[in-house]
Amino acid sequence: MPDADELVANALAAVRGTDVRQAERQLDQLMVGTGAADGTTAVDAALLRRLVRALGRLWPRGWQPVDVDRITSRRLDARAARLVREAMAAQRREQAEPIPAWWDDQLRELTAEVRDDGHDVLATWTAAEGLDRADALRAAVDTLALVESLPPIAVLRPPPGTTGALTARSAGTTRSGSPMLDRVRALLAKAESTTFPAEAEALTGKAQELIARHSIDEALLAAGSERGDVPGGVRLSTDTPYAGAKALLVQEVAAANRCEAVWSDDLGFATVLGWPADLVAVELLYTSLLVQATAAMLRGRAERRSGSGRRTKVWDESFLNAFALRIGERLRAATEAATDAADQASAETAGAERLLPVLAARGEAVRERLDTLFPGVTRHRLSVRDAEGWSSGTSAADRASLDVGGGRKQPRQVPGRPDRR
Repeated sequence: MPDADELVANALAAVRGTDVRQAERQLDQLMVGTGAADGTTAVDAALLRRLVRALGRLWPRGWQPVDVDRITSRRLDARAARLVREAMAAQRREQAEPIPAWWDDQLRELTAEVRDDGHDVLATWTAAEGLDRADALRAAVDTLALVESLPPIAVLRPPPGTTGALTARSAGTTRSGSPMLDRVRALLAKAESTTFPAEAEALTGKAQELIARHSIDEALLAAGSERGDVPGGVRLSTDTPYAGAKALLVQEVAAANRCEAVWSDDLGFATVLGWPADLVAVELLYTSLLVQATAAMLRGRAERRSGSGRRTKVWDESFLNAFALRIGERLRAATEAATDAADQASAETAGAERLLPVLAARGEAVRERLDTLFPGVTRHRLSVRDAEGWSSGTSAADRASLDVGGGRKQPRQVPGRPDRR
């Protein structure tokens, strides 16, 4: 009789194949177990061990806990994602030091807790999900197959157990304890809750002005110190529906905040590269603008004249694409106005130490980071599939004046899909 590890290996091989009957036979073998008195317990332990090992191999390959949770939910379901969270909590107990604080922050946000050694992860998860043993084993094997199949992605931050894991400054370092960010969050919360589009856009414009000033202050502070900051990165979800429109919104918000964005459509996220304060700003703005864009889209859909023969999905996508491009123009105008004012002030007070060379050097560092992490990135042009949706989306984003200057620009190319790895 095969041991538990062999049974798990056989089940995985069968699930990855094309013979459905063979896969069911191997799952039946898992049900039976090793034949020993504790055979089913041994199978559960073997499944968990292999899942924990697979997770441990992902961290040096660029994956972070939130990334694994997101793609498990996307490709399987919420039930599988909850199993992965439990496994990540168990794997955390085995991780080598040092463990960066941001890693534990991610695990806490996913509600995963590090439990004691006696905790039977698979049995507890099975009971919590209300599954019988056959369905639980099938779901566990599918989850393991997915985790083991994930490709390498860009390493944005040193993972646990590596040099620099505790000392590297990166995204999120300015997330808390900042009165400016608290003001931005308050403005964006008001923008999301108001039923008046003009007020929402004015509030968002004010938030971008505050963000731009804060970014400039951070740049000047870094230029005058030896903090050793380097460009970092974050990944933002671009799940269906309308994944392409969400990716475009990420790119527009990133560009307005001196960041670079790359969309990995097959993995369901966009990677944003930039300096820590700018990355926090992009996260805040993207999350808020996605809420605002969706609300505007639903209002626009309701206002469409009855009898329209165009498919709603095509109209929605065109609306969101137009909204993203126009909002991007307005955010960039706010950033440019703040930069011009700050540069004029620095010229009057700092002589030759002007702001623009500092920003240029930081921008070049971000582009170098992009070239290093994504050497094969490609671009593709945006296509308009519904003129009515496009016009409505532009109007929704252009309804109010933000009074920050800047003229209308032609739509920019959208950063496209990295070469599949």
